[in-house]
Amino acid sequence: MEIKPYQEPYRAQMLAVWEKSVLATHQFLSEADFIAIKQLVGTIDFSHFDVHCLENDSQVVGFIGVADKKVEMLFLDPAYFGQGLGKKLMEFAMIQLKANKVDVNEQNVQAVAFYKHLGFETYERSEKDDQGNDYPILRMKRAPQNI
Repeated sequence: MEIKPYQEPYRAQMLAVWEKSVLATHQFLSEADFIAIKQLVGTIDFSHFDVHCLENDSQVVGFIGVADKKVEMLFLDPAYFGQGLGKKLMEFAMIQLKANKVDVNEQNVQAVAFYKHLGFETYERSEKDDQGNDYPILRMKRAPQNI
């Protein structure tokens, strides 16, 4: 497994990883909201973020994106869940990219527990997500002494 900077040829694989990951972890989304979010994600210019991909035999199996020290995206192919690879990507982001914040869907209880395990604490809660949907968001940060 190797972490490499984003390149445009990774895009299709990343979108496939995003979809598999969200389907496995975001059961709280309505089908209509999932479709709308999928269309939105398809328009993202990943070069606007500091994005790194986790590769296994030239296949993207996960990726992380950071902007202004905030993890904006972390997705892993569900086939690789439970192997410490999400933690590997987060450690890379925290150490190499100085990431110390993340927003997470409150209803994604596994992700909330994951970030808490890494030392993140909730400092703010929003009733709606960034698109104005009724999916509460927890804004979390990590104290400098925890890094």
